[in-house]
Amino acid sequence: MAAFTRSRSSGLTRGELAARSGSNIETIRYYERVGLMPPPPRTPGGHRVYGSGDLKRLYFICRGRRLGFSLNEIRELLALVDQQDFTCDAIRDLTLSHAREVQAKILDLQKIEHVLRDMAAQCDRGDLPDCPVLDTLFADSDAGEISQGIAHDNVRAPDLNL
Repeated sequence: MAAFTRSRSSGLTRGELAARSGSNIETIRYYERVGLMPPPPRTPGGHRVYGSGDLKRLYFICRGRRLGFSLNEIRELLALVDQQDFTCDAIRDLTLSHAREVQAKILDLQKIEHVLRDMAAQCDRGDLPDCPVLDTLFADSDAGEISQGIAHDNVRAPDLNL
């Protein structure tokens, strides 16, 4: 795999880059600000000029985000590519680590789904303003019970203390 080269043959504006990549202009600005996209060169008139390498890099970032990679994980992958300092085995290890994180999130989401279904099953669908689901959400004593076993790394049950 070759590093992302800064070919200017296509001479894309930021708007054209956004349209071709399916990204938002503000997203591209953000990626430049956080260092995922290098600052583009400018024409003598001050207009930014993007090339095919920039488009390829943006596709890489967007695809990584859709697969759930964090910005730091994408930054790490891009650094390896930019420096040509990677092995397939190293990329495999990063990918499997991410897959384990995804699996943990899936398990947490399944637990949350179970709690929500249990809460909904308590509802008798009555016409009274009394609702066991809302009672459960407002109850301080149930907050620990609901979140127990759900929190994992960056995924946490919401704080129900009002």
